[in-house]
Amino acid sequence: MEEFELPDDPRAAAYLAAHTTPPDPLLARLDRETHVRMLSPRMLSGAYQGRFLEMVSRMLRPKRILEVGAFTGYGTLCLAAGLAEGGEVFTIEHDPLTEELLRKYIAESAYAHRIHVLWGEAGAHLTRLAGEGAAFDLIFLDADKARYADYYPLLKALLPSGGWLLADNVLWNGKVWDENYRDKDTQALRRFNDLVQADPDVENLPLRMRDGLMLIRKKN
Repeated sequence: MEEFELPDDPRAAAYLAAHTTPPDPLLARLDRETHVRMLSPRMLSGAYQGRFLEMVSRMLRPKRILEVGAFTGYGTLCLAAGLAEGGEVFTIEHDPLTEELLRKYIAESAYAHRIHVLWGEAGAHLTRLAGEGAAFDLIFLDADKARYADYYPLLKALLPSGGWLLADNVLWNGKVWDENYRDKDTQALRRFNDLVQADPDVENLPLRMRDGLMLIRKKN
C-alpha cells in the first residue's frame, strides 16, 4: 500500500483549524497577548499543536511531566490539562522576558498549584534532575535546538520504561533533508534525529505538524 500524503494546499490549515475543538478563553487570551507583547510569538505552541499536546497528555494521564522550554506557557497549560490526580508539571525556562506572562497565566489557570517553573539553563537542570534519580512519564522538548542531541541522554535517563518524549521543531522548515543547509541548528537537529533513529531503546515517529514533532517512546 502506498503512503498517502495530503496535497500542499494553503486551505488545509484553515480546514483543520475549523474542525478542531477551539482553545478555552484563557489560552486564547494568552495567545493574543503573546502576539502583542513578544518579539517572537511564533514560538508559541498555538491552538492546533496545543490541542494535540493536551490530547496526548489526556491519553497518557501522566503523574509527572517535564517541559524543556516554557516560553509564555501555552504548551505548559495544555500539558497540565491531562495530569493524573495529584500530578505535577515541571517546566524549564531561562528567558526573563517571558516571566511576566508565564507567571500571570499559570496563576490564572486551574493548575497553578501543580506547575513548577525552574528558572535557568536547561542543561544544568536536566543534569541535576538526572543525578537525583527523578523520573517523568512525559517530557516535551522545545528549547535550545542546537543542544537537542546533548540533552538526549539526560532526557532518556529521566524516562522510565514506557515513558514518552515529544521533541518539537525536528523538521526545521524542511532544512533537515536539504543538504544545502549547513547552519548550526540544522546540523544539530539532523544529529538528534539520527541519534533517535539509531537508538534501540526507543521507538519513534516524526509527525509533519507545524515544524515537525517527534514522538519517542522508551522501550526499556
